[in-house]
Amino acid sequence: MSDEAIIKRLKVIVKEHGGQLGLAGAIGVDQGFISKVINQKQDISYYLIRKLCFQLKYSPEWLILGTGEKKIDKPESAKLITEIQMMRTEVDILHARMRAYEMEIKDLRDQLHLDKKAG
Repeated sequence: MSDEAIIKRLKVIVKEHGGQLGLAGAIGVDQGFISKVINQKQDISYYLIRKLCFQLKYSPEWLILGTGEKKIDKPESAKLITEIQMMRTEVDILHARMRAYEMEIKDLRDQLHLDKKAG
């Protein structure tokens, strides 16, 4: 999933809604939020993708992967969004575990250095 490719499609959606302000109003977010995402000052979030897909009926497959129909109104969309959310949660958990392991390794290294100095 390339953020640049998603931003390209987001720009198409912005144009279809008459600009950033129009899109922001259509999905109930601040125009500054849309601007930050487009200018890559803020990551593309599940929150934004969900709003575009559920409120405006854009296909998550089109928005994220660039394939399939641009707009659809099928239950599969909800399933794909849910799967994306679950995967993001799993990635967040893995990152947290990795940070914990890194801290544990650092503590072990520090202890090893103390043991060498004492011995």
